[in-house]
Amino acid sequence: MEIVLLSVAAIFMILGILGSFLPVLPGVPLSWIGLLIFFLIPGVGVNYVFLGITLFVAILFYILNFAIPAMGTKKFGGSRKGMIGATIGLIIGIFAPFPFAILICPFVGAFIGEILNKSDSRTAGKAAFGSFLGLLASSFMEFIVTFAFLILFLYQFWSYKEFIF
Repeated sequence: MEIVLLSVAAIFMILGILGSFLPVLPGVPLSWIGLLIFFLIPGVGVNYVFLGITLFVAILFYILNFAIPAMGTKKFGGSRKGMIGATIGLIIGIFAPFPFAILICPFVGAFIGEILNKSDSRTAGKAAFGSFLGLLASSFMEFIVTFAFLILFLYQFWSYKEFIF
């Protein structure tokens, strides 16, 4: 049972890291669920303070994950269509076969979204840049948090390895 729970927790941690780049997966909450499952392993014991603090961090960064791209877009005069375009561009960029697609496609997507919003090319370029920066900042922030949760997971695993195996 312990190995199954440990495996499921590790899968959630990996999904959390992937979710920091894939907008369809909520990265930080998935990583937190991995931590929660780890503490459900018999013999490990539940650390309520640790889980409470990490839950607070997960909720905070989950909310910020939505707010930061919107703030970047708004600061540079962008629209909702620009944000949607940047997100679609990010998804395409992840699966595109050419190098640096993950950086180029969100900008192109935001630019197309702004052009569809009836902006001129100069305004669309400025707004696309803001949307792109917000999306990158949000993804980077989410990656840092999920990576920190992974480090905490590995530390906890190392501390309790005698009880698991």
